Amino acid sequence: MDKFLGYQCSLCGQAYAAGEVTYTCPKDGGNLDVVLDYNAIRSQLAVDDLLNGGEAGLWRYLPLLPVADPGGNETPLRAAGGTPVFHTPRLAEKLGLQNLWIKDESRNPSASFKDRASSVVVARAREIGAEVVVTASPGNAGAALACMAAAVGQKAIIFAPRTAPPAKVAQLLVFGAQVILVDGTYDDAFDLTIAASQEFGWYCRNTGYNPFTAEGKKTAALEIWEWALRFTDYGLREDVKRNLTVFVSVGDGNIISGIHKGFKDLFLLGWIEQMPKIFGVQAEGSAAIANAFHDGTETIVPVSAKTLADSISVDLPRDGVRAVRAARQTGGSYIVVSDADILAAIAELGPMGIFAEPAGATSYAGLVKAVQQGLVGPEDPVIVVNTGSGLKDVKAAMQSVREAPIIEPSLASVKKIIL
Repeated sequence: MDKFLGYQCSLCGQAYAAGEVTYTCPKDGGNLDVVLDYNAIRSQLAVDDLLNGGEAGLWRYLPLLPVADPGGNETPLRAAGGTPVFHTPRLAEKLGLQNLWIKDESRNPSASFKDRASSVVVARAREIGAEVVVTASPGNAGAALACMAAAVGQKAIIFAPRTAPPAKVAQLLVFGAQVILVDGTYDDAFDLTIAASQEFGWYCRNTGYNPFTAEGKKTAALEIWEWALRFTDYGLREDVKRNLTVFVSVGDGNIISGIHKGFKDLFLLGWIEQMPKIFGVQAEGSAAIANAFHDGTETIVPVSAKTLADSISVDLPRDGVRAVRAARQTGGSYIVVSDADILAAIAELGPMGIFAEPAGATSYAGLVKAVQQGLVGPEDPVIVVNTGSGLKDVKAAMQSVREAPIIEPSLASVKKIIL
């Protein structure tokens, strides 16, 4: 099925054929939306056929993706996606909610949401015969690319700011990518990556630049949709299924815009009646998109980002316009939280069996604040997306909890603490 028609600029609306452009709109630099042939998909694919596919990961949705099957069976590339949704009644009770779930993206092969985008980008790289795939990343996107590329023998180069957490840099190196640390910010690394890809002919994965990243990330929305269809044992009424609310942390804006794209695809196919509300959550030290949303504009004004949540610390979000629209067009909103709120969220998710890095816990911190502000009601069914594992940033995790006591090796010492 030839379902990939081309692209449309998210700013000016200009349409392009599939082979006419590669990254952004030549006219205004706007992000490109992948355009699919929804009529062809609808006529040749039944919902039951999609849901009964054999794979557990995101490649079960291949009929809705603009790439061919990349191969790599029984490798981490095929294991991206398919992450669990955990029911958390104790957290729900604490917040006064009836229905709360956590979608835990830390269960991906490289332990973050970014595996979704990287698996699809690597598939595209193999389609076009790219020798090298390059990206800028403070850690997660780079680790995801390194992991997915390693799975199929694709060469990867990662430009990372030298301030990236050591655990994330270690992943890049262990997966075998060529790592270049940049003495600057993520934004500096981003710009350098684009310049290098143009100079050397590398295929650039950069988030909010390569249109295929959003196509990978949209698969989380497809999984949420499938979960709502399947898991009736939670007592999900039809009205609840139609009124889901999704909370997701936001940095450069590509995850939230990708999730929005997934729900838009389902709507255009006629497989959902309305899109879930999407709430974006940003750290107050990196809130350029939230600022634009609350100003009622799509103009993204850069900030000097500073937050312990390194994965969402961005001066100039590269997918800001579509990120604003993801909340505005679905009836959602943007929440801004402090670093203290984020650390508290890490500590609250932990006893539920969910170990979140700061960026991952940011989404839950946003839900807490949204409940306090009356933006989410008791009957609203909520899914919070944890985008990455706490093992990515152990230093931040330790800041969220009390240090363990050190005692003498005696029962008497134990009794002093326990009793």
